[in-house]
Amino acid sequence: MNILICNVGSTSLKYQLFAMEDGERVIAAGGAERVGAAKSLFYRTEEGKKVQEECVFPTHREAIQKMLSCLPAEETVDCVGFKVVHAKGVTGVQELNDGVLAAMEAFNSVAPAHNPPYLAAIRQFRALMPGVPLIGSFETAFHANMPPEASLYSIPWELTERHAIHRYGFHGASHEYMTTWAAEKTGRSDLKLISCHLGGSGSLTAVDSGRSIDTTMGLSLQCGVMQNNRIADIDPYIIFYLVEECGMTLEEVKVMLQTKSGLLGMSGVSNDLRDVEEAAAAGNERAANAVRAYTYGIKKYIGSYAAALGGLDVITFGGGIGRNSATVREQALAGLGIFGVELDPEKNRNAKGGDDISRGGSRVRIFVVDTNEEIVVARKAAKLLRAGGACHE
Repeated sequence: MNILICNVGSTSLKYQLFAMEDGERVIAAGGAERVGAAKSLFYRTEEGKKVQEECVFPTHREAIQKMLSCLPAEETVDCVGFKVVHAKGVTGVQELNDGVLAAMEAFNSVAPAHNPPYLAAIRQFRALMPGVPLIGSFETAFHANMPPEASLYSIPWELTERHAIHRYGFHGASHEYMTTWAAEKTGRSDLKLISCHLGGSGSLTAVDSGRSIDTTMGLSLQCGVMQNNRIADIDPYIIFYLVEECGMTLEEVKVMLQTKSGLLGMSGVSNDLRDVEEAAAAGNERAANAVRAYTYGIKKYIGSYAAALGGLDVITFGGGIGRNSATVREQALAGLGIFGVELDPEKNRNAKGGDDISRGGSRVRIFVVDTNEEIVVARKAAKLLRAGGACHE
């Protein structure tokens, strides 16, 4: 069984073709960048080397066509799997039929950077690969069984019921991968774990014996810890103040929260943490404040989740920032010795994926994890296919 996994961004497409019956072997991999620009880029792996070429991809359709033309001719595609983000009243692993797509469209307003490009790409796959099942693994699924005290908002109950307004959580494939990885690494299924998925978009999750009991994101991806250019937790009345007293329109506030806030807004330097850290090291106080605010937010959630879990065994760091920024890990964990968290500075500075960076004797183990979200989605898609939940037409 061959499963093609596609990760769709507003201007990008990444793919991996897995042979699931052959040790989960990667047959082909690559992607497209700058979709919609005057010049686009397509890359793929051939004999262990990255090959790239300039192309023109006005839409995702042309990028998908190029991808399909580069797949090995002798290999069939039994299913296309997607790490889809959000849908009203729908989660888990689903065949992407008209009803599921309509549920995704119903939440376009709360996932504007994710749902529209995914919907467009899924419809292009439908047109280009008729009869091939399209399966979505929703990022909310890992958090679907959070307890009500963590998932419900204190709004009128009829609004919660009528409009499906509650805490959903995201980055489920990453948090699930780190949870499974840590259980295998420690030989324990009863871990009290905090997984930190930190990248351009980031979230933390409190996990008790494999189950998500709380997470930092909510109905949308616009809350929790600071992100690259999206806002973190804020007082909602800031929005009313900006509109009613400061002369901004609601649309201007929406764009500001989605694209001009976070690390970019605070630092005034960049939405890339590497640039912000460099500016901070050079004496830029706004950049230094942005880094401190970012890591302080992570620290606060780790402390609150340790309390919610009633103890702590493991902290994992994944995502581009979680894996690569020793500064973020050091600042976020500083002062958490009260919870048994002791970081080894030298291990932290030299960390790579799979490393335990806790100090010897630390009650809490700290791991850096190379997550593989694609294989999580491929396994779920294959399981649904084997169960007969989706089949060729």
